[in-house]
Amino acid sequence: MTFDLDPIFKGRDFISIHDYTKEEIAYLLDLASKIKAIQKSGQPYPVLEGKTMGMIFQKPSTRTRVSFEVGMYQLGGYPLFLSPNDLQIGRGESVKDTALTLSRFLNGIMIRTFSHDEVLELAHYATIPVINGLTDLLHPCQVMGDMMTILEHKKTLEGIKLAFVGDGNNMAHSLLFGGAKTGMNVVIACPSGFEPDPEIMALAKEDAQETGARLWVVTDPEEALHDADVIYTDVWSSMGQEKESAEKEKRFASYQINQKNLALAKPEAIVMHCLPAKRGREITDEVIDGPQSVVFDEAENRLHAQKAIMAVVMQ
Repeated sequence: MTFDLDPIFKGRDFISIHDYTKEEIAYLLDLASKIKAIQKSGQPYPVLEGKTMGMIFQKPSTRTRVSFEVGMYQLGGYPLFLSPNDLQIGRGESVKDTALTLSRFLNGIMIRTFSHDEVLELAHYATIPVINGLTDLLHPCQVMGDMMTILEHKKTLEGIKLAFVGDGNNMAHSLLFGGAKTGMNVVIACPSGFEPDPEIMALAKEDAQETGARLWVVTDPEEALHDADVIYTDVWSSMGQEKESAEKEKRFASYQINQKNLALAKPEAIVMHCLPAKRGREITDEVIDGPQSVVFDEAENRLHAQKAIMAVVMQ
């Protein structure tokens, strides 16, 4: 299988799904499927041969590190893991100087960190593409893998109802953007006070005007799950919110995805979780290990979706 990469993506950052058009998102999802097929056939696809990507991790990770590192290797390039202990930024060097310096050595940067502003600043000063591997505000690469998975199982995104049950966090934000760009209807079910960021919701609704996607928030998880095609959940307390976990477990107790409320969705509904999961809290063992779960298909597709992103921005 041979195909040319669209040059319109070359050199661009991938920080938010909101930054890309619906046609560009569709292109990336199609490319991810093609790259997955190539990898499954055992053919090499070394489009980034001789190129390097620095991976900055301010937050530890399983899936983000392994998927980006393996993905860069499979594309023929070299991934360089950079922890806070490996960078002078951990000892006071400015983000600007770090960005300018790394731009002289590398062909791209992936960063997984707490502050979204730090990613924006890094991208502002870097002269090479910056990929957002996760911030407290957004998790766009995860949602690209999620939408790829939904397409594999549902054959379309347009008109699909996705119910996200849990905290209005970075996952909820990126799912709203993903739905808005693809015509997928997204409902967020969360307790009062844990709604998605209103600015994110406003931007997503602007995007949705082009595709007709419906985006809304409810407090009743059963209302959200009714007739859902896709059920999505996440940990109630994200990394860095450990002090809030006890209080959140009380507030979110009725937001667990279990066999009983799974029955509220369509019989052929699929269940998703970005992982890591706290089994027995936001989701039960019988659901995550059950026949409707596509959680590990979803985990694998992070690899292929991110390869598509890396291939086009670092081409």
